[in-house]
Amino acid sequence: MDQNALSQLSNEELLEVAKNNKPSPVLDAFFIGFLVGILIYSAAKNTWGLVTLLPLYLIYLFLKKPKQYEALKNELKKRNLS
Repeated sequence: MDQNALSQLSNEELLEVAKNNKPSPVLDAFFIGFLVGILIYSAAKNTWGLVTLLPLYLIYLFLKKPKQYEALKNELKKRNLS
């Protein structure tokens, strides 16, 4: 969610999104490491394609998640809900 979408939510909806969007850095780090391993294996076996592109996209999503959580925390702080 972007900042504009967060600002249009009601207080109850915003608190619900915050409750369901807690980051888990250990689990995220594990999955990023696993996906990097798949990328390295794919590069070693010279198999470029979906096996390489899918992990890259998933790594991008895992790295984007903390930024979305920061935007959510900022909106909560702005509304004095945290």
